Amino acid sequence: MTKARLLALALSLAITSPALADTYAAISNTAMSITGDIEFDDFGITFENGEQITFDELLGNSFMVGGERVNGSVYSIAEPKDPVLLNGNRLCGAPVTYVASWGDADTTTVAVFSTDDVPKSDAEMCASYSYE
Repeated sequence: MTKARLLALALSLAITSPALADTYAAISNTAMSITGDIEFDDFGITFENGEQITFDELLGNSFMVGGERVNGSVYSIAEPKDPVLLNGNRLCGAPVTYVASWGDADTTTVAVFSTDDVPKSDAEMCASYSYE
């Protein structure tokens, strides 16, 4: 194979390779008993048992938590659902329509919502899960 063909092959593989998700270890009781460890990226969340939710679009880069604005992400869900996760537990108890995430250097919190409108704060969540 010529150098040009090898270079073209390498570039095509680099361009089409998927973005790797960040892996988070469950640390809150709810996360350990419901979601387990997760993989999270700009496209969705994969739970420990292999179930997934897929994001539709990023709607915001900040969020109100405990009355204070924090840096974070708010995503709409492509197909709202409430997957069965660990031990037969469900993520929210109703189809999840939005997900928000925020955190610091040590902990990431993921909140799920079953609201019709884009959530503005953590007060509207149906559940939250903490990871490191």
